[in-house]
Amino acid sequence: MAMEDFGATMAGLVLSSYFAGFTLAALRCGRIIERIGHIRSYAAFAGLVAAATAAMPLMVGSLVWLVLRAIVGFGCAGLFITTESWLNAKAPAAERGRIFSIYMVGTFLALAVGQLLIGRAKIETTGPFSAIVALFAVALVMVSTTRAEPPRATAAETLAYGQLARAAPVAVVGCALSGLISGAFYALVPAWMQDQGTPRATIAPLMLVAAWRVCLPNSGLVASPTGSTVASCWHFSVSALPALPLLWCSCRAHCR
Repeated sequence: MAMEDFGATMAGLVLSSYFAGFTLAALRCGRIIERIGHIRSYAAFAGLVAAATAAMPLMVGSLVWLVLRAIVGFGCAGLFITTESWLNAKAPAAERGRIFSIYMVGTFLALAVGQLLIGRAKIETTGPFSAIVALFAVALVMVSTTRAEPPRATAAETLAYGQLARAAPVAVVGCALSGLISGAFYALVPAWMQDQGTPRATIAPLMLVAAWRVCLPNSGLVASPTGSTVASCWHFSVSALPALPLLWCSCRAHCR
């Protein structure tokens, strides 16, 4: 976006549109999965992400990218919802915490490795877009040819947002704040660092530090025997650790 000179405001909108699509998918994807099933839903969402990603280098423009990024966000959220609802339906109650912890470890390991690829990607070419499309195509093939029996698509009773807020107000507020902070950090910090002239080879390891949460899904292992309260405390304590070196670097930069 810096190469195309989108401008600070439009760049922020383009980056934020991913999370707008992500939020919309969280509200709508459940009905899609109930209607067509998990495997076809996964294929549809992966195809949506691949198509939008492939179109980005072909149609470079701030407004077009805003729409395409929203489509990518919608598709990615759909993939997460499909996968996690599949695991939730198939996992035994006694093993659900451990299974989800393994799933999340894999997710954040991939996120961490992806940060390192930023420093090597040639953003001036279509190579990074093609690589993303290829990876989603591989995932689509793997799920489409699986022999695993998907859960039955049945209509689930919805929970009113007001009822959820009354039952767990702290959790709702915490989730909202976490989303605001995480979205702003992962979308804007790399763009800000690049605007400050930071080499991409330096941005990559710093964002890898931010992906420290690769160890946090093990809270699923803690949650089973100790309860969610202890697991949540451990989760937030460990998630604060990556902020310490970043805070130290920021203080040094301002003191100079």
